[in-house]
Amino acid sequence: LRRDGDGGAEDPRHAAAHAGELQLTPADAYGLTGRAFARLDARLDAERAEPVAVALSGGGDSMALMHLAADWTKAHGRRLLALTVDHNLNALSADWTRFAGEAARAVGADWRSLRWNDAASGPGLTARARAARHGLIAEAARDAGARVVLLAHTADDVAEADWMRARGSTLGRVREWSPSPVWPEGRGLMLLRPLLSDRREVLRDYLKGRGQAWIEDPANADARFGRSRARAALASALAGEVDRAALPPRLLRDHPPQQGEGEAGLMAWAGVLEIPRDAPAARLAAALVCAGGGAVPPRGDRLAGLMARLAAGEDFTAGLTGARIEAEGTRVLLMREPGEMRRRAPEAMMLTPGVGAVWDGRFEITARAAGWRVTAAEGRLARLSAGDRRVLAGLPPAARGGLPVLIRDGEEAPVLAWSAATVRTLAPRRLRLALGETTQEADLFHPMHGETPPTDLFS
Repeated sequence: LRRDGDGGAEDPRHAAAHAGELQLTPADAYGLTGRAFARLDARLDAERAEPVAVALSGGGDSMALMHLAADWTKAHGRRLLALTVDHNLNALSADWTRFAGEAARAVGADWRSLRWNDAASGPGLTARARAARHGLIAEAARDAGARVVLLAHTADDVAEADWMRARGSTLGRVREWSPSPVWPEGRGLMLLRPLLSDRREVLRDYLKGRGQAWIEDPANADARFGRSRARAALASALAGEVDRAALPPRLLRDHPPQQGEGEAGLMAWAGVLEIPRDAPAARLAAALVCAGGGAVPPRGDRLAGLMARLAAGEDFTAGLTGARIEAEGTRVLLMREPGEMRRRAPEAMMLTPGVGAVWDGRFEITARAAGWRVTAAEGRLARLSAGDRRVLAGLPPAARGGLPVLIRDGEEAPVLAWSAATVRTLAPRRLRLALGETTQEADLFHPMHGETPPTDLFS
């Protein structure tokens, strides 16, 4: 089996799986199926039992992606989970949701409807709806065991975002493979956009060739929204081929991983990260956010000031975006800012046995028995056991108060969370995902260095 425009013979695995099944449409003459399958092959693990999730709005882009993903998952024996968010912003939204559900079931996908109930008019509606959509999709994907969500962004979306940024928008750049932007709901979850090099018109030709309908949201032509204005302004410019050289590279790494980076592992389990003094801005900003457990990156001017002090070789201690920076000699450590912990201490949280709970955006804690609550070690360090205090001896003093401790109902003595629960430190994995150092789905299921402490610490 060969598809015109694919540039060569079909992969034998796909040929065997798809012979007699795939509908060869005019869109295949553009190489759409071949390009999409190549990107899915490169990122996804055909051997995994977990489902692949796809965000399905019912619009032309997401409908085309769902059909492509359905063909790919059937060829590899994997499940497809379609997730539709009803933003409750249009009188027809319930009808659109039903349409999406019927389309998903027609291709054999599992389907879930998710509803945003906090919609309200006012400034920032588009941004709020986008954040809500990502949050709902992330939670549903994780609940189903999926670790990759497919999104149907196209070359047109890339061009529109560039147009908006040139006019002052802070909209981020679209990457083929990137972490979920919501935290902590999106922890360990990656977004894959396999259609970034294709135009919307190609996707619609593909759907027409398969006899499939789609929804046209009137909001796409509403000039009140920046994305709609960008779409209208670029309509004529995008009539021909988009310049492929202007698209984002396959992986946006401004700094390849260096040997030994992040390997100060005796501290990584406690959320303490080590970076080189000459770390690029993107790496430094990501490390600060991960160490602080938040979701908002530092302002550009403050980040530039910090980079200047590091580049000058200065020894200093500073705080930024919830993280503490300790620079001494060639060593730069990042950890939770203790002053920030005292000013905005995370609330104590009751734990349910067997259910992981994220505390302070930095630790996922799963209690093994009932009756435990988690809180900060700050103000309780002296009451820890001698064994727990020995564990802390190897950490920077400023990092100790930001660690989680557990207190059982009816008791006062705290214990380090690792002593009575399963604790997964989120910062090391989060940083690797943010920097593009984890490139495939299979890596998302493997333990990463620093996520858990060395076994002898809590033996």
